[in-house]
Amino acid sequence: MEFSLVKIETYIPKEYIEKLRLELNNIGALTVDGCYDYCMAISKVIGFWRPMEEAHPFIGEVGDICSAEEIKVEFCCKMELYKNVIYIIKKNHPYEKPVINVLPMISQ
Repeated sequence: MEFSLVKIETYIPKEYIEKLRLELNNIGALTVDGCYDYCMAISKVIGFWRPMEEAHPFIGEVGDICSAEEIKVEFCCKMELYKNVIYIIKKNHPYEKPVINVLPMISQ
């Protein structure tokens, strides 16, 4: 089975969303069928993590269980854009190891 679309999900602090959205839209990742752009959904979540010895956390201290409000960003884009999308997310994300989920979508 071949997939032409992927769903991208990431979790990011609120203050980084606008720049991320602009850069993703600039490469066409937030465009749907050529009819709409800037298409993405966000929702507030609480993230939990514990930095281990080799970590350099953006928030929290090594060894402590941490939590913070984050924004889940999700959108669908063309499969051929996903590598550029990952690059843009990593470039604009403050976390050392951001979560980026790439899920294949069955085309309708």
